[in-house]
Amino acid sequence: MSPLATPYYLIDENRLKKNMEIIQHVREASGARSVLALKCFSTWSVFELMSQYMDGTTSSTVYEARLGYEKFGKEVHAYSVVYSASEVEEVSQFATKVIFNSVSQLKMFKHLVQGKKIGLRVNPGISCSHYDLADPARRCSRLGVNNRDELSDVVNLVSGMMFHFNCENDDVDNIISSISLIGSRYAEELKRMEWISFGGGISFTKPGYPLDRFCRALKDFSENYGVQIYLEPGEAAITGSAELVTTVLDIVHNEVDIAIVDASVEAHLLDHLIYRTSPGVSYPGKGTNPFMIAGRSCLAGDVFGSYGLETVLKVGDQVRISDTAGYTMVKKNWFNGVHMPSIVVRRLGGTVETVRSFSYEDYINSLS
Repeated sequence: MSPLATPYYLIDENRLKKNMEIIQHVREASGARSVLALKCFSTWSVFELMSQYMDGTTSSTVYEARLGYEKFGKEVHAYSVVYSASEVEEVSQFATKVIFNSVSQLKMFKHLVQGKKIGLRVNPGISCSHYDLADPARRCSRLGVNNRDELSDVVNLVSGMMFHFNCENDDVDNIISSISLIGSRYAEELKRMEWISFGGGISFTKPGYPLDRFCRALKDFSENYGVQIYLEPGEAAITGSAELVTTVLDIVHNEVDIAIVDASVEAHLLDHLIYRTSPGVSYPGKGTNPFMIAGRSCLAGDVFGSYGLETVLKVGDQVRISDTAGYTMVKKNWFNGVHMPSIVVRRLGGTVETVRSFSYEDYINSLS
């Protein structure tokens, strides 16, 4: 079989399954259900596997909610920072829970979601994020209700509350103290709820994470307040499960050796450009040969990063960028008309399947 044409995202179902098994363990040990955060990962070609371990999906728009309903099944949590009336009418046709971001939206549209479980996002005023850009409780945040009087006035209109207050938080002590604070601060409201969500951004599938302590804290909270807890793993569900496979097209030298590959940070790993971070390289391995690896777009800062590699790169060599499932395929774009990476899945049994490839027609049809 001829080698696959690069670039392509390669999702490995066996790696993905390891995360799924941790999520299943948390469910069994704590009682907390997990719904996949589609804003992070929406590649539905692997939903058949994921749906065996997770309870459904959570969304940020009507399209994401519809995708979860049609391709994943099970529970559909429909949250949006803001809805129009037509969007609420549409999402109410397939959502199991509709979560509003503000009291004003709740009051405006509650009559359109009669018969559904209705939730409200609450901003607890605490958060854990390494980046202000992604901090849900940043100054002047528009995300969730932070006025206790407003919340008290409408608590009888909802059956659940969502507290999404983390981003890449791998500190279990912080999580435990934070949910304890939420419990004490919102005890009155919590005892009137059927369910709550602690959102996503909790890195509980990270190697070495103290799952026993995490699960005990969730179980204790659930029993103390009589609520069903939901988690919304995005990155935690798919971390370590994918690579972006590229080929070196040219080597140039300007103070350092620069390998230009057939992919782009701007177009294919946009989050790294936004947050000014560098992805890892899984192949070649680490070594003493210094190389900058750069993308092929015309953006001057289209650079993956600088690395020490075990081999001296040359034209035609393969470079694999590691951990490229989260916030990549959902953000890929046609900047510069750079060829879109195919999406390839290595199934549990080892077969490799190209589930989606892109052409000039896809590019031209994305424009007008």
